[in-house]
Amino acid sequence: MALIGANELKRKLLIAVEGQPYLVLDVFFASPTARGGATMVRTRLRHLLNGAVLEKSFRSSEKFAEPDVELAPASFLYSDAHGFHFMDEKSFEQFTFSADAVDTDRGYLKEGVSLQVLKYNGAPVSLQFPQYVELAVTATELGLRGDTAAGGATKVATLETGIEVRVPLFIKEGELVRVNTQTGEVAGRA
Repeated sequence: MALIGANELKRKLLIAVEGQPYLVLDVFFASPTARGGATMVRTRLRHLLNGAVLEKSFRSSEKFAEPDVELAPASFLYSDAHGFHFMDEKSFEQFTFSADAVDTDRGYLKEGVSLQVLKYNGAPVSLQFPQYVELAVTATELGLRGDTAAGGATKVATLETGIEVRVPLFIKEGELVRVNTQTGEVAGRA
């Protein structure tokens, strides 16, 4: 297995540090101040399993293994008292995440939604959502006469998964909207 040198680190790279999988968030190269000093590589890393972010410095000569991590396509099946159930679209294996693990992302889950599952040593550890999901508006107030999108005015709408979002005034119940899973904002009609 090829090792990754600290001087080759870049954002979005996956590395193993002390046997644990991390995603590189930021990299800063600090030049030595003294002659003969080693170049230091300062990093911000996110632990793939628990989401904790840490700042760590390495000598440029240090090497890292790539963690046994893969992204696989998956789809959401259903949720019940045991948690949220998914299916790996490659192997057709089913797996479950607890309500705590899904947390605030549950508002983007409806039956059949496709996403990516991150597997570490073959076991599902986290979900990666597409940038946008399409959800139906189940409840919203009627827009008032003369309402236009030009003013940028918005109203609250409840979506089929139970989350509340702000939508333009012209959106009606039953319409599909595109929701950005990173920001929770509506990006218009689907």
